[in-house]
Amino acid sequence: MDDVKNTVERFCNYLVTERGYSVNTMKSYKSDLMKFVRFVERNHLSLMDVKIDTIDDFIRFMHRGGLSIQSISRAVSAIRSFYRYLVAFEGLERNPTENLDLPRSVKKLPDALSLEEIELLLAAPDTSTPLGMRDKALIELLYATGLRVSEALSLKTGDIDIHERLVRCYGKGAKHRIVPFGEMAANALELYIKEGRPKLLKGKNTPFVFLNSRGSKLSRAGFWKILKKYGKKLGIKRKLHPHILRHTFATHMLKGGCDLVTLKELLGHESIVATQVYTKMDVGYLREVVKKCHPRG
Repeated sequence: MDDVKNTVERFCNYLVTERGYSVNTMKSYKSDLMKFVRFVERNHLSLMDVKIDTIDDFIRFMHRGGLSIQSISRAVSAIRSFYRYLVAFEGLERNPTENLDLPRSVKKLPDALSLEEIELLLAAPDTSTPLGMRDKALIELLYATGLRVSEALSLKTGDIDIHERLVRCYGKGAKHRIVPFGEMAANALELYIKEGRPKLLKGKNTPFVFLNSRGSKLSRAGFWKILKKYGKKLGIKRKLHPHILRHTFATHMLKGGCDLVTLKELLGHESIVATQVYTKMDVGYLREVVKKCHPRG
């Protein structure tokens, strides 16, 4: 922690001496950053390990703690500035805040896709091409399992058992879980792994399942571009953020009758509090459940 504190101190000094920030603003940034550091360390990560998913989780953590939108936005600004500083002056190679939106999603999680929209999205890739096979397999897998995009893109060939329809993924804090998937995802994965992936490898020896056109591991930013491309093609108005497939999985599972404890295990949440946020996404559905299940509903 001492090294991290020293880094934060250097950053705060930089804000005042080089950027002209007021002492009060610097102190607010420092307080926000130390809260973020403690959150990261509680999740058994270092600042170098942080991904955009980690920051999204921190935003939700602050929201559940009752912080105002203004306070959360300031904390996000502090984290963004801090990582820009780390890249510029402390030798960090990757800035995890590069594609980070300010927390418009604090009040409301990103919308889940409707059944009609997800069916359109799943049918959009051209499965006569290797890239189309990959896109179909990845979208099917994300919708079938609710994996985080970072988890899916980190999968290696030995992590997927198509015969048993199981995927082993490694989540936060190096914890792993096994998640089942259905026949449609299995068929798409089998086609991609047997026919599409070998053509994308281009002679390389990479263990990752999902590859880009150069035969390297597909990045989160690359997948985001893929989603936006299909969204534009299909005329889907809402923003297709990579996490929307995870939200769609969770929402559709709840609508189908899945209990929160089981959903928590499938999503890899440490606390059921994190899973409960999905119940806020469909008040109409919750009203129907109360009417159906409560003696005086």
